[in-house]
Amino acid sequence: MATGTDQAVGFGLVAVSLIIFTYYTTWVILLPFIDSQHVIHKYFLPRAYAVLLPLAAGLLLLLFVALWVGDCVFVVTVF
Repeated sequence: MATGTDQAVGFGLVAVSLIIFTYYTTWVILLPFIDSQHVIHKYFLPRAYAVLLPLAAGLLLLLFVALWVGDCVFVVTVF
């Protein structure tokens, strides 16, 4: 059974993920259909970042996975 701390951390992670998903979905899917002079556009980054940010996050994820796999292989071969 999960402790109260585990549940709070899990709830926080789900809440942050939901906020990021909502922001990104609004930014990429809904914003192109809203007039560019509308006030809502000032709350979002330029559209070029809609591709660059996920690309950078994916590359960082691949880097950390490669480092983790490399570390596991190194530990197995050394010991």
